[in-house]
Amino acid sequence: MTSRDKLESIATNLWWTWTPDARSLFRRLNPEVYRASDDNPRAALATAKDEVLNDSSFQDDVDAVYQRYRDYMERTPLMEDAPETAYFCMEYGLHESMPLYSGGLGVLAGDHSKAASDLGLPFTGIGLFLREGYFRQSFDADGWQEATYPVLDPAKHPVSLVSEGGGDPLTVTVPIGTHEIAVRAWKVALGHTDLYLLDTDFDANPDEYRPLTRRLYQGGDHERIRQEIVLGIGGLRMLRALDVTPDVYHANEGHCAFLMLELLRERLAAGDDVAEAETWVRDRSVFTTHTPVMAGHDHFDPDLFSEAMAGFRDEIHLSNHDLLGYGRVHTDDHEETFTMTVLGLKLSRAANGVSELNGHVARQQWEDLYPDRPLDEVPIDAITNGVHLPTWTAGPARDFFADHIHVDLTEAQDPGDWAALADLSDETLWDFRCSLRERLLNYVAEKVQAQSLPMHPDLDPEALTIGFARRFATYKRAPLLFRDRERARALFSDADRPLQILYAGKAHPDDDAGKEFIRRIYALSQEAGFEGKVVFLENYDMEMGRMLTSGCDVWLNNPRRPLEASGTSGQKVAAHGGLNLSVLDGWWPEGYNGNNGWAIGPEPTGDYGTADPEVQDEQDAASLYRQLEEGVLPTFYTRNDDGLPTDWIDMMREAMTGVPAPFSAKRMVLDYVEEMYRHDG
Repeated sequence: MTSRDKLESIATNLWWTWTPDARSLFRRLNPEVYRASDDNPRAALATAKDEVLNDSSFQDDVDAVYQRYRDYMERTPLMEDAPETAYFCMEYGLHESMPLYSGGLGVLAGDHSKAASDLGLPFTGIGLFLREGYFRQSFDADGWQEATYPVLDPAKHPVSLVSEGGGDPLTVTVPIGTHEIAVRAWKVALGHTDLYLLDTDFDANPDEYRPLTRRLYQGGDHERIRQEIVLGIGGLRMLRALDVTPDVYHANEGHCAFLMLELLRERLAAGDDVAEAETWVRDRSVFTTHTPVMAGHDHFDPDLFSEAMAGFRDEIHLSNHDLLGYGRVHTDDHEETFTMTVLGLKLSRAANGVSELNGHVARQQWEDLYPDRPLDEVPIDAITNGVHLPTWTAGPARDFFADHIHVDLTEAQDPGDWAALADLSDETLWDFRCSLRERLLNYVAEKVQAQSLPMHPDLDPEALTIGFARRFATYKRAPLLFRDRERARALFSDADRPLQILYAGKAHPDDDAGKEFIRRIYALSQEAGFEGKVVFLENYDMEMGRMLTSGCDVWLNNPRRPLEASGTSGQKVAAHGGLNLSVLDGWWPEGYNGNNGWAIGPEPTGDYGTADPEVQDEQDAASLYRQLEEGVLPTFYTRNDDGLPTDWIDMMREAMTGVPAPFSAKRMVLDYVEEMYRHDG
């Protein structure tokens, strides 16, 4: 094989997304094109420079990376005896060049699928081929967010249209209302994991139905229920057409739960009575809920549900009342909406939230579904989210670990593997932290020159640097730091303890309140005392996420408790010596030990958030200022005779040795295997 052939082979499998040496090869082919394409290897290969391909040292590097790729693909799976699992999710965060995600749910699904590959778990993913994916963010002159939708061209990405034996595209049909809609699939290779992305945007379908798989979370309930029919019912039918017969079906969020009704239809068609069919479906289905707000669950009006499911109802031969009952807490309440989460809970044998707190909140939400059980026996458990360390650990951090403790910590993800970091000298750890901060600030300086939102950063490479990057949903309270503007201004104006903060994130295109939060932060960034030190970076994506979580000294997270299901960005920070400053929400109550970061807000009392959001905002803002003034800033700027912040470095050690392994996607997927996927029934 030539070097080009080997690179073409690597480019077809998203293994390269968590292998920095592979990405470096594609970058060297044509740095300008690679950068402009959001680091797309296909674009770099199409414009590869001959002098690079013909260089002997480059060819040697290709040979070495290709051998690693082959070794990865051919090694013996660690979990050959694990149940074969089909994983359904609306979105997948795989890489910035493929914007098939909007936020944490998609990034989690991507990390889950990659960790399943690393473990050798027999695992198949189902999602949607979102040609227009999530939007590209820009701004008008007043700082108001605008959205554009670049179209993903499959010819330029590592996807392949699934075909039948004769070469024609493989299609299945799905009933939506009284119409039969054709669905095809694009395959993505993710290490050992196969991911199938469903597509309705082709000539076989009427114009009305082609856009169903184009965009994520757009349109009203009418479009949403159709999209979820395609995902759940169409996804299962595609698996059958592919002759994939999993042992377990995992619905990641309510968007996917129609797959359980399709499983039920299959069993009824095979001759089971309703009770037998329900038992069969439950024995093979597991369900994950993330949403801690009742309004955030998908609820469909009974008339809309009945209209959209008319064709399916004819296939399953159940009454409209019986079908609606699967999605109602009170089966005979004719006014109650059809709720996808209720469907998922009723037809699964195991269900979980995505942190201990989120599991508790979910049990509170759905206790009426289990009237004969006390709250603590509501059958919704918790498996806390984790991150795929090979994806999220910066290249310089990988090199640091290899050089200083001779371990690839992205591969060795057990707690003991990280313990050796505690023995490194203060100077070594501090140099590591400062180098990552400097790398981030260089990235920021380059990034702001190309964005539509005018920014003139005056960032100090030695100053305490805070990061805040996430979806700009209002419950995440992005402007909380500026609730008392003058107190905040004093913090940012202190020449002896300089402070700077980097913001990034997108508001949903229909969320004007979230857009207003961005506009407000932009306006503040232009004020005296904040100018140059408060910076907003536009078009937040996975690349920017990797840079921010690796480079910031402190990760700020201040959601209104308990509305953060888990959050994972802070977990990524710890592997790079960053510290969390967070409300005790999501994963942080499990990760915080008093010596590895700071907690915002009063000590939790068990009521899981005050009933008055204004009171909670006031309390949390006061706590945030107090932690910055009395904890974060003094710890960072108190130095010994060698100029080192020894107390800060001790906290770094605590975070680096104690957070990454317990909050890795490897641990998370192992928990799913043992607690959800394996079943003795």
